[in-house]
Amino acid sequence: MLEQDWIWGLIGGLMIGGAGALFLLMNGRIMGASGIIGGLVDGSGRANWTERAAFLAGLVIVPALLVPLYGSVDTRLTDNVWLLVAAGLLVGFGTRLANGCTSGHGVCGISRLSLRGMAATVFYIAAGGVTVLIARHLLGVI
Repeated sequence: MLEQDWIWGLIGGLMIGGAGALFLLMNGRIMGASGIIGGLVDGSGRANWTERAAFLAGLVIVPALLVPLYGSVDTRLTDNVWLLVAAGLLVGFGTRLANGCTSGHGVCGISRLSLRGMAATVFYIAAGGVTVLIARHLLGVI
């Protein structure tokens, strides 16, 4: 039987791309999650804090609302909570270092043919691949 999980990736990608296009059309700004959240944290987004807070709330609330429909979801990750916390902190550090994240550089940057977005995407995908190679095959933690 043919594996059908790719359809969920396609649907999710279309939703993220559509949301990015709508955000740019309605606000004239790039839908970069790290920039939106960063503006709440460092106070630089005071002028539109309600919009930023609504975006962040949507990132948390919508998946929680879908849990009753799908039950438990196997992400095929690890049960090691400390490893997940460390990974989250490293991703946060990396987004600040790269001045953006996958939604800003990868989705919105590449779709606008931004050389900076393309370069950042190449480097964070490569860094992710090397990290998985080391964590899984050398350290055996995932």
